[in-house]
This record gives sequence, C-alpha cells and structure tokens, in this order.
Amino acid sequence: MIWLLRHGEAADGSPDAERPLTEKGERQSRAAGEALKALGVNVDACLSSPKVRAADTAKLACEALGIEVQLEPKLAGGPFHADELAAGLGDDVLMVGHDPDLSMAVHGLTGAQVRMKKGGLAAIDRGELKVLLRPAELEAIAR
Repeated sequence: MIWLLRHGEAADGSPDAERPLTEKGERQSRAAGEALKALGVNVDACLSSPKVRAADTAKLACEALGIEVQLEPKLAGGPFHADELAAGLGDDVLMVGHDPDLSMAVHGLTGAQVRMKKGGLAAIDRGELKVLLRPAELEAIAR
C-alpha cells in the first residue's frame, strides 16, 4: 500500500523550501503518525520531500511509527511516480510531499479526483483508493 501524506500547515515566507511548520502543522503531523499506528499500519519505509515543512512533517509522523525518514528529491515538487519510488521498499510505504503533486499522484494511480488537504492522508492499493482522510479525521483516530 502506498500512503501519501501532505505536509502540515506551514508558515508563510521565503525561500519556499525553508518554510517551517506552524504549531498546527506540527499537531497535524504527529496526529498522522499516531493515526497510522492506531490503525495498525506497519510502515516499512518513509520517503519525504527535502523541503523543511515536508521533512519535518515526516519526522514528526514517523516518531510514532518508529521508522527513519529518507529524503527523496523527486518529492520536492512536480509529478512523480509513486509506484516506482515505492518499489522494493516494503508492503507499506509512506510518502510525504506537496500539492498538487500528491493529488495528481492519487489521480494517476487510481483515476480519482481528489484535493489533498494540508496534513491529509491517502492510501492506494493496486490502483484502488482505499483511504482518504482529512486532518480532523486523523486527529480523531489518533486519540
């Protein structure tokens, strides 16, 4: 299963690659990891955009999952092939990145038209959209 997590809410500013998470973004990130843990998902690998807001989202989410984050430049912006990036990394791979790239990845893998919310999570299994959760839903699951 490929899990796609959009970075949490970030501060405005420049340069874009160095924008940090807000307190809300940090909460969203932790909640995503705690929700995955509560759902019994055993994430084998986590790939993240190297941009600060995404990398920090990945680190906070992965604390609950007990896995290390690998920075992946292909997630920094623009179209990417999630299935190719996930190949050989295990059964459950978490990717943390940006929109519209993540929404386009969901569409490319499933045909579904979605708009990933900041801090939102999607899961795709063999071309089928299995999960699409907003940050508030992740927080409820994480409790």
